[in-house]
Amino acid sequence: MATIADDARVTGRGELQDTRFFLIMAVVMSLLIVAGFVVNLAAGRSSFDVPAAYHVHGVVFMGWIALYLGQHATIHAGVREWHIRLGKLAYLWVPLMALTGTWVMLVVAQRTGGPFFFHKSEFLFSNLAVLWCFAGLAWWALKRRRYTGWHRRLMLCAMAVLLGPGIGRLLPMPLMIPNAWLITQIITFLFPVIGMIADKRARGAVHPAYWWGLGIYVAVFTVSMVLAYSPFGIALTESYLAGTPGAQRPMEAFLPPGFTM
Repeated sequence: MATIADDARVTGRGELQDTRFFLIMAVVMSLLIVAGFVVNLAAGRSSFDVPAAYHVHGVVFMGWIALYLGQHATIHAGVREWHIRLGKLAYLWVPLMALTGTWVMLVVAQRTGGPFFFHKSEFLFSNLAVLWCFAGLAWWALKRRRYTGWHRRLMLCAMAVLLGPGIGRLLPMPLMIPNAWLITQIITFLFPVIGMIADKRARGAVHPAYWWGLGIYVAVFTVSMVLAYSPFGIALTESYLAGTPGAQRPMEAFLPPGFTM
């Protein structure tokens, strides 16, 4: 009942300001992701000459960004009918994101061992864990769609999880070895924190959805890192990569011979 009352108070001008904030956050986060991939491609660090898993994941990933932006744009414009129609696609898109994301990560791990500035086990375990964390938070947000306060904030937390690949492509990751993955993830935590600050300023209190969303995200990431660096995690990574090109690179993050920025 407290949740319903809390959400019901955001009406009229307050609701417009609320939707504007989430629209701005959606645009900023989406631009960061797209910019990361565009910059990487323009710099020649990416290529279209890759296995099918890369392309399928890329299409699904960009489709999610379009859907996420569309949802915030329609609700801000007051076009609720289209917001509801587009929202139904998310029930298909969230599982697609999880499945195609898992597929491409497993392919990348065996093909290259993951980016050289990441520990191989870190890339395999933590990357997969946060991807499924996104799926869980996004699905929870969908199930709470009748409670606007929860729905918007949980979805923002879920979207923040996806920022890692985009932000990582904009940062000098080789200079951050051996903490490149940790630094990238900490930066993504800042976006729910921004939401918390906005809540505190506008409402006088932080909505519980942020505490749950960010708390789950941080917990999943922490557990995934412990697992990745455990003897079990490293042994499982070595077993999965055995006999593949990914097994040829060092387990730890490293700089390739002759590498220059």
